[in-house]
Amino acid sequence: MADTTTQTPQEWRKYLDGAWIASASVLLIVAILDPAQLWPTVQFAASALLGTAPFIAFAVLAVAYLKATGAENLLAKAFEGNPARMIVMAALLGGLSPFCSCEVIPFIAALLAVGAPLGAVMAFWLASPLMDPAMFAITTGAISLEFALAKTVAAVALGMLGGFGTLMLAGTPVFADPLREKPSVSGCCGVKQPFSATPVWRFWTQAPRRDTFRSTALENAVFLLKWLTLAYVIEAVMVHYMPADLIATVLGGTGIGTVILGALVGMPAYLNGYAAAPLVAELLDQGMSNGAAMSFMLAGGVSCIPAAIAVWALVKPRVFAAYLGFALAGSVLAGITWQMLT
Repeated sequence: MADTTTQTPQEWRKYLDGAWIASASVLLIVAILDPAQLWPTVQFAASALLGTAPFIAFAVLAVAYLKATGAENLLAKAFEGNPARMIVMAALLGGLSPFCSCEVIPFIAALLAVGAPLGAVMAFWLASPLMDPAMFAITTGAISLEFALAKTVAAVALGMLGGFGTLMLAGTPVFADPLREKPSVSGCCGVKQPFSATPVWRFWTQAPRRDTFRSTALENAVFLLKWLTLAYVIEAVMVHYMPADLIATVLGGTGIGTVILGALVGMPAYLNGYAAAPLVAELLDQGMSNGAAMSFMLAGGVSCIPAAIAVWALVKPRVFAAYLGFALAGSVLAGITWQMLT
């Protein structure tokens, strides 16, 4: 017997996603205003996705393996020992393990609850949204291996800048009583003591871990596909309609001003690290300076909504402002350094 149940708007909404809607909206606008350009735009985006496919596949499998084995659990070791060592380790490990927002918030809450130094937490907070295995693969494919390596080094350096800056200013009013409220060690998604288990590298021997591998691979494949589709559709529109000399004039050149402007534009305008990579690649082709590209990606990565919410949820506004201040200063310094080296 056929199912004649009518789905409510709320039930239909779960099938919709902002990234897919945005991609469809851009294509619809092109179809209405410039019908002849619709098919070339679709072809451009499809070709770009096909060219990035090997990097997407590597990223999906790498993230799924790390999740299934529980390699994220190694992050907890970064917050043990001498405060200076904690900051360095937190910055180094912050970008090595993928995490979702429902895991990182209870993880940080648990650390703060048991007295982990805010400097080490700040280092982790700043470094972790800037680079992970999946983002490294996508950045390599969209821009270059050199840029991906430089961004990785910059992410760690930015984390240490914020961590040691917080450590030195720990006695000031900015960081006095930093928490909104005493955090709880419990969390969502069934995470009671996040990152507390021992990794199991041969994950395929356990059915639950095999399920984790499959579900994580599927989730990340869909995540990357939807955001990269939007990025490549926007890139196709940029290539056709945005004058290259405008980009070269505003964000080109070798001056410090372009690097600062890249960071200031990146903080409010960022999509996410995956979608930003192909867009920055196109901006570089159109004349954006290397330093501005680096400062744009770093500042935007720290201030993007998923990363910022994790900080805002746990600390007071003045600490959140310091978080953004460290991000802006570190992004500009990294951009200037990359500008000088290239």
